[in-house]
Amino acid sequence: MRKLPHFLKRYFWDVDFPKLQKNSHAQFIIERILEYGDEEAVRWLRSNFDSGEIKKVLYNSKNISRKSANFWQLIFNIDKDKILCLKKSFQEKRRLIWKY
Repeated sequence: MRKLPHFLKRYFWDVDFPKLQKNSHAQFIIERILEYGDEEAVRWLRSNFDSGEIKKVLYNSKNISRKSANFWQLIFNIDKDKILCLKKSFQEKRRLIWKY
C-alpha cells in the first residue's frame, strides 16, 4: 500500500494529500502522526511501520514537540538523552531563534 488511507487526511492539511506516499515520505508521515495522531492513526502507524523506523524518526526529528517526545519516549522505553528534541543544547538553540 503506497498511498495513505483517507482518514489520515486531516493530519496533512498543508500538503497535497493524494501525492503523499508511505514509502517515499515515511519520516514526514511518522512525525505528523506522532505529533497529532489519534488512537486510530497511531494504530495504523504501528501496523505499517516497524518500531525501529518509528524510533529512528523519534531520535532524529526536530519537528516533534517536547510534550509528544516525552510521551513517546515512555511508550517506546527510550533513553531521553537519545532524543534530539529533548536535548538541552537543542532546546537552547530553539529559544534563541524563537524567543516567545
